[in-house]
This record gives sequence, structure tokens and C-alpha cells, in this order.
Amino acid sequence: MNISQYKADPKLDLVLERIVDVPPHLVWEAWTKPEHLKKWFCPRPWKTIDCEIDLRPGGVFRTIMRGPEGQEHRNTGCYLEVIENEKLVFTSALLPGYRPVEKADGCGGLLFTAIILIEAQGRKTKYTAIAIHGDEASRKSHDEMGFSEGWAKALDQMVDMLREEHAVG
Repeated sequence: MNISQYKADPKLDLVLERIVDVPPHLVWEAWTKPEHLKKWFCPRPWKTIDCEIDLRPGGVFRTIMRGPEGQEHRNTGCYLEVIENEKLVFTSALLPGYRPVEKADGCGGLLFTAIILIEAQGRKTKYTAIAIHGDEASRKSHDEMGFSEGWAKALDQMVDMLREEHAVG
């Protein structure tokens, strides 16, 4: 299946789609370089304090997020598909090397797959993030955890970081 043509199921999936005023290659860098991702990945006042990226199918995508009271959430997943400047697909259902997880270690214990699509729109980018869930209860739980607000705020933080660092926009 060509995942870029994935049709979201509103009963199982959550979607954030927006045109952002930064070029696709910078959005890609923000998602694929730990030093960039740590600056924007979780909505403030939370911080991403550590990140490991092995950017290949089967490679690790790991973050540690710290909350304002010092609580930490560790998230470890596996990349499924990597197409430079276009698409990232990763999941919390698998560990690096496609090893199945016994239980999700982050994101409230949710198992989901994320698709990040990056499409050029002139000098802007059409940014689409899809969180795919196995059942309606998981989707509902992720939504109630603040998917829409949190992922949108993180995207705003990414755009602000890119504008500041690269004088775009």
C-alpha cells in the first residue's frame, strides 16, 4: 500500500493537516535531527530532554519528555518507512528491529502508528500528521489526551524554531 495515499478512518485515526510557511526540507530536518526535534517536539511547558533517531526502516525513534513537575515519559518506537523530504512512518507498537512491544512504554500506554507527510506547496509545506489506532477506544483516549491541541502546538513551535533559525516566513 502506498501510505501517502492512506485514507484516514475517522473512527480510528486522528489527523492534523495544515499549510505551514516553511519549506519542506526544513520540516524534514526538524523531524529527523535530534538537536532540532528536542526544541519543538512536545508542547511547552513540557520539554523533550533526549532523542535518538536511527533514520531507516527498523531504526529507533526514541524520545524522553519531561513535564513541569519533573515527571518523565519515555517513548520508544520503530520507523517503518522513510522517504526523504516526503514521508516518515513510525510506530509505538514495535521496538527497533521490528521487535513487537509487550506494552507501550509512553504516550499513556497507547499503541499507534504515525504518518508524517510533507508536501511542497510553492515555498510552503502541506504538513499532515495522522495517528492510526487499532480500535476506537485507543483513538478516543489519544484524542482526550490532547492530540489535536498538543500536536498543533508542537507544530507551531517547530515552525517558530525554523523561522528563527533560518530566517524564513
